[in-house]
Amino acid sequence: MSDESEDPQAAEASPSEPALEVPARRRRGEEEDDEGGSRKGLLLVVGLVMAAAAIVAVVLIGMQDKGMYSKPVDQLVAEKAKFLGKPVRAEGNLVHGSLVKQDSPCEYRFSIEKNGVEVPVRFPKCVVPDTFRDVPGMDVGVTVEGELKADNTIEASNVLAKCPSKYEMKEKAAKGEKMPHAGVAPQNL
Repeated sequence: MSDESEDPQAAEASPSEPALEVPARRRRGEEEDDEGGSRKGLLLVVGLVMAAAAIVAVVLIGMQDKGMYSKPVDQLVAEKAKFLGKPVRAEGNLVHGSLVKQDSPCEYRFSIEKNGVEVPVRFPKCVVPDTFRDVPGMDVGVTVEGELKADNTIEASNVLAKCPSKYEMKEKAAKGEKMPHAGVAPQNL
C-alpha cells in the first residue's frame, strides 16, 4: 500500500506548513498530584504566616507593661490617673534649695518643677551624677525614672542631670562664675 492510505492528513498538508502537534492528555492521577502540590504549598505558607503572627503577639503582650512613659512633670501630674503606679520618666528643673541628702539610710530628696507644677522626689540611693548639684542662678535640668505615687511624689530608681550647654558655660566663665560641678552641696538631714 502507499503512504497516502496510511495517513490521510499527511497527504492534505503541504510541505511548507508545519504539522500541528497535539499535547498529550493528562491522566487523572497526574492532575491530582499538581493540585496536591499546590495545596501543600498553600498550607505551608498559611502555617508560616500563622506562626509569625503568634510570635509577634507573644512579643507585644510581653512588652505591654514594660514601657516607660516620658513626660514633663506638669503633664504627668495633670494626667495622674493614667500614670499612677506605672514606670515613668519625669522631666523638670531642680527646685533651688530643695536638694537634701540623708546619710543613714542613704537617700536624696529634692523637688523638680515645670510650668509652676512642683513634685517631690525620693531617691533611695547614695550615688547621683556629678552634674547633679544645686547651682544658684542656673537651672539644672533633671530627669528622674521611677514610679508616680498617689500623693504626687515620685519614688525614683534613677536620676539623670542635664549638663548646661558649652555656650552657657563660656558665658558663665567669662563672668568669673564657677562650673556647675562646684555648686552648693546638698544639705544633710
